[in-house]
Amino acid sequence: MSDSPVTPNPWAQWRAATPARLALGRAGAGMPTDETLRFGWAHAMARDAIHAALDVDALDAALRADQWAVNRVQSRAPDRTTYLRRPDLGRQLDAEDAARLRDDRPAGGCDVCLVIGDGLSSLAVARHAVPLLAALRPQLPPGTRLSPVFIASQARVALADELGEAVGAVLSVMLIGERPGLSSPDSLGIYLTHSPRRGRHDAERNCISNVRPEGLSYTQAAFKLAWLVRESLRRGLSGVGLKDESDLAVLAASPDAVAYDPGTDPQETSR
Repeated sequence: MSDSPVTPNPWAQWRAATPARLALGRAGAGMPTDETLRFGWAHAMARDAIHAALDVDALDAALRADQWAVNRVQSRAPDRTTYLRRPDLGRQLDAEDAARLRDDRPAGGCDVCLVIGDGLSSLAVARHAVPLLAALRPQLPPGTRLSPVFIASQARVALADELGEAVGAVLSVMLIGERPGLSSPDSLGIYLTHSPRRGRHDAERNCISNVRPEGLSYTQAAFKLAWLVRESLRRGLSGVGLKDESDLAVLAASPDAVAYDPGTDPQETSR
């Protein structure tokens, strides 16, 4: 008989396959002490990710080192506390920044407005935004006209709509820290919106989520994003009207794949 006070869970072997909190075992009527401590640590990491300020100077320097043009902007939320209490202010561009961008708007606009927003996890942005953009750059269509990379503080997803509209972009791409989970405090999300303007809603966006080494890799996320950018520019839409069929492009590149006509229904071709 084991001397351990912990009664193991018969599903414990599944823990090797997932970071999810399952098969924790029990000690009497409660959780084992080590699992209680791990839960407290994960909760603290999630709270820190939400409240910690993004180091904008460090991100700016890293982007410029990779030869990106950079522009800094701010939402109408003046600080983190207001940002968390007033989501609406995080969706609106600061009035002075909005006026400056309208005055400096390039003739002819651009194809893609790139925005990095701190969102609900500055940790995700600090860790993943720069390597993701590095993976994206060579996969974009040749000749794609890009805006400077906007670093947006106290930003919600919809802030990219106003930014894209201000610079005359055909579509906007927002990289933003996602709401932390207890096993993923540093998950980065990507939102793409065609014809960005104030008032757009979530059904008009495409989303790629859980970008981080433990989730969707930079290479995979960049491939999906580049595919969506190309198709959004070609078809003139985004959101529910633009399904992510990037996996079909991978299959089509396989030497054993059957040729795929993008004008057909993939379900029909498989019947």
